[in-house]
Amino acid sequence: MANKFYGTGRRKKSVARVYLEPGKGTITINKRPIDEYFGLETLKVIVRQPLEAVNALDKYDVTVTVHGGGFTGQAGAIRHGIARALLQADGDFRPELKKEGYLTRDPRMKERKKYGLKGARRAPQFSKR
Repeated sequence: MANKFYGTGRRKKSVARVYLEPGKGTITINKRPIDEYFGLETLKVIVRQPLEAVNALDKYDVTVTVHGGGFTGQAGAIRHGIARALLQADGDFRPELKKEGYLTRDPRMKERKKYGLKGARRAPQFSKR
């Protein structure tokens, strides 16, 4: 049996490559520990959610390479990648991960700017005279 499992996670403009291997539960993001990479506690919670759902927090070491987007999008991408890698590690995790919605790619993206407008929907200021 392979001892390294891979999952690709995406959210908004962020792409995360996630590698899981049996270990003590350390999470490394772009060669930095999770506490150093993410300042906000909520983002650390988001990243750990799939591992908590299947009670595997201290069973796997997580190594992540993530780029693009902001930190919230990156946290979401990492969560998606971890969920996919866990599925590769053990197919029995599928019902719990699916129920919590960690396997679903969040389709919400930035809307494109339209011509004649200042943003996606923001119109130029209107004045009667």
